[in-house]
This record gives sequence, C-alpha cells and structure tokens, in this order.
Amino acid sequence: MATLSFLPLCLVWLVLLGAASAQLSSTYYDSSCPKALSTIESGVTSAIQKEARMGASLLRLHFHDCFVNGCDGSVLLDDTANFTGEKTAAPNLNSLRGFDVIDTIKASVESVCPGVVSCADILAVVARDSVVKLGGQSWTVLLGRRDSTTASLSAANANIPAPTLNLSGLISSFSNKGLTEDEMVALSGAHTIGLARCTTFRSRIYNETNIDSSYATSLKKTCPTSGGGNNTAPLDTTSPYTFDNAYFKDLINLKGLLHSDQQLYNNGSADSQVSKYSSSPSTFSTDFANAIVKMGNFSPLTGTEGQIRTNCRKVNS
Repeated sequence: MATLSFLPLCLVWLVLLGAASAQLSSTYYDSSCPKALSTIESGVTSAIQKEARMGASLLRLHFHDCFVNGCDGSVLLDDTANFTGEKTAAPNLNSLRGFDVIDTIKASVESVCPGVVSCADILAVVARDSVVKLGGQSWTVLLGRRDSTTASLSAANANIPAPTLNLSGLISSFSNKGLTEDEMVALSGAHTIGLARCTTFRSRIYNETNIDSSYATSLKKTCPTSGGGNNTAPLDTTSPYTFDNAYFKDLINLKGLLHSDQQLYNNGSADSQVSKYSSSPSTFSTDFANAIVKMGNFSPLTGTEGQIRTNCRKVNS
C-alpha cells in the first residue's frame, strides 16, 4: 500500500518539476547574450523608421505564432520540397509580413552571440518593442523559448481567429487558448495599429448595417465590389500608427473595420469592456500588457526541446 500511495505523489512532483523547468524568465539572456535585447530593439527601431506600418506587422507575427501550437517560431518556417509550413495558411497567405525584418534582426543577434537567442524569443521581443516605438506601454518580456522543428498548416487554418467570426466565435477561439473574454477584448486592441486588406472587410461594408454609413461609403472607394482585394484601409480611423485606445472609440462610433472588430461592440457581453477602454487608455494599456505576456507563455519549448535555429526560416541541418 505504501508503494501504491507513493506513486501518485511522485507523479505530482514530476509534474511540478516539469512546470518549473518550463518557466520563462526576464533575465534568461543576461549572462549568455547581454546585448540581445538592445540588438533586437535597434532592429525594430530601424524597421519602423523605414515603414511605420511594420510595427503592426511585427506584433501580428507574434500573435500568429502563439496561436498555433504555442510560441515556438513555427510561423517563420518556409515551405520546402518535403515540408509545408504555416505561411500559406488562409490567415497568413498574402497577409503576414515582416519576415525579412526578422531575418535582419536574427542575423544581427547571431553576430553578437551565435546559437543562443531563439527566433521565438525574437518574435516576443519585437512585439513589445513595436508597441513601445508606436507610443504604447512597455512590459517585461519573459524569455527562454526554443524553436520548433515543425509547423502545422492545418492548425494555422483552424486556430487563428478569422475576421468573419461573431462574438461567440471570438470568445471560444480565445478560450481554447486559456484566455478570458476580457483578455480577448484587450488583445483585439492590437488593431489600434496597422492596415487590413479589402478582401477581409468587403462583405462588412457592403452587407452589414451596424456600420457608420459615411464610413462605409468612404471605404467603398478603396474596396470595390470586385477587384482590389489587396487594397488596404487602416484598422484605426484616426491614428493607425500610434498604439492608443482610439480603436475602441471607433467601435463605439460603429467604425470597426472588420466584422470581428465591430462584434466587440454590438449589444453584447463585450460592450462594457470596450466602453471602459475607450475612456481609460491606461486601463487598456495595462490589460493589453498582461494579456500578451500570458499569450507569450503558450506552450513554450524549453530545456532540451526544439532547437535554437540559426536561420529562422529553416530547421538546422
């Protein structure tokens, strides 16, 4: 009986030790690569100076990485003759951008300390640095992720929230990742920066009624009923290159660009959260930071799992 009763206790400790070993740390590179964070920040600053939109693109890469089997850099892997990555998934194809910027930053980091800093960690840091460069609040990035040796096209198609989702679908999509409705609303505030393609909002501006009529009319000039699918419009009508709370003010004014955006303020359970963020930028900033740190903890590869890719686009040979 003693042996039988002891076995579950051993398993409990194994679980606890496993959880402890998987903990990320803000000081992970302090000794192994002390210049890592400053090198990454410099690369982000340079990229955003060249193109302000790039900040939103880099932030989005982190989201699309984490929502597919955890924050493991899988989104960066190119297709090969015998390997299909995530770049051709419906939410990513002709949409995700900034891969060249990650390549440049990775090369800079490799020159400082080769084989130490993962691509997954670079994505987490550039997300934070992009928000800060565009006027948003900083947060402490936890580090120590390793890079995957695989990717999943099917998981990318299934797990990344689509712009066509209703509120219930959004809540479910984020809940599947352990995020609450409030955290979903906060993270949706990332749409306070960046642009979206006509193909993602065409149906909304021509078919939906919960949209400001003059706003819809102006968008139709950019997005005709056919053709022009890659034409873009800002997700935030007033300050698409500033990380602020204007996105939530737009929602209250029925100026959400995507169907999924306006679903957050459509006589539903998220209305009160949107109202709170529209009137309190500091509350939004704090909640966003907390939620993105939580998202960044999705199933990281740690210890001896995965690898540290030399080139973020391909698995080490």
